[in-house]
Amino acid sequence: MKILVTGGAGFIGFHTVTALLAQGNEVVIVDNFNDYYDPRIKEARIQQLPGAIVIRQDFSEIEAMKQVFKEHSFDKVCHLGAQAGVRYSLTHPHVYVKSNVLGTLNMLECCRHFNVKDLVFASSSSVYGGNTKIPFSETDPVEKPLSLYAESKRTNELQAYAYHHLYGLNCTGLRFFNVYGEFNRPDLAAWKFTKAILDNTPIDVYNHGNMKRDWTYVGDIVRGISSALQKPFPYELINLGNHQPVELTYFIELIEKELGKKAKKNLLPLQPGDVPMTWADVSKAKKLLDWEPTTSIEEGVHKLMNWVKQNMNLLVP
Repeated sequence: MKILVTGGAGFIGFHTVTALLAQGNEVVIVDNFNDYYDPRIKEARIQQLPGAIVIRQDFSEIEAMKQVFKEHSFDKVCHLGAQAGVRYSLTHPHVYVKSNVLGTLNMLECCRHFNVKDLVFASSSSVYGGNTKIPFSETDPVEKPLSLYAESKRTNELQAYAYHHLYGLNCTGLRFFNVYGEFNRPDLAAWKFTKAILDNTPIDVYNHGNMKRDWTYVGDIVRGISSALQKPFPYELINLGNHQPVELTYFIELIEKELGKKAKKNLLPLQPGDVPMTWADVSKAKKLLDWEPTTSIEEGVHKLMNWVKQNMNLLVP
């Protein structure tokens, strides 16, 4: 197949494109290589994707995206590109509306007008907001987002439903839970903790470490994305998580063990927009995608730390 992957120079996008190319697909990447984090990291990822066509373009620009769809006849669209980060959305709200809301609208419009029937898009566990019922299930209400990032991802889900209802697009939204792994984003905990420990600087531990996260290895996430691309549904929202929430302190201990160094901890209160626990109910993914996570937190952190030791030059600020 010929597949458009937005955000293909990003963390999850890079791993997804790698898998799709290995399966024999033709892949076109659209990514604007913005400076939310050091673009050198994105450039390093792209260097490892010689089989992909790379278009350096902002998908929030509709005319540019129409041109991309005119020049390429896509079988499917995998929309992973977005402005990520809960905390960044507190200080840069307009970026999230432009990239996440307008950008997703552009993808839906282009699919509609250029006869691409199947869209898989990235949502987030953040849509569950302050829900206290655990584990988080796709049938839970998601009406109280705790950040603009969460709101933008929930908006994406509603946008996709409207286009499914109006124009018959097949739309599958995947709610990712705390993804980590090789080539991690530097704003995520795994990278920040690792770099701080190696640099002998304190790490910020929010809620005084009393948090649990359903950390999910990127390889498992990519298997779920691949399955969703192969099994289009009229409209579905599906959790992809490890279904085994882990204490933040244990996650740090695993990194310490792999690096052979202790972390200096700066204990802080819970951040605005943050939640004390994430935990995915993955029964729907098992049923519809024949998917379940297979990588334990110990194995995943071991893989990540092995990659770090071989790629120290990429741990840029």
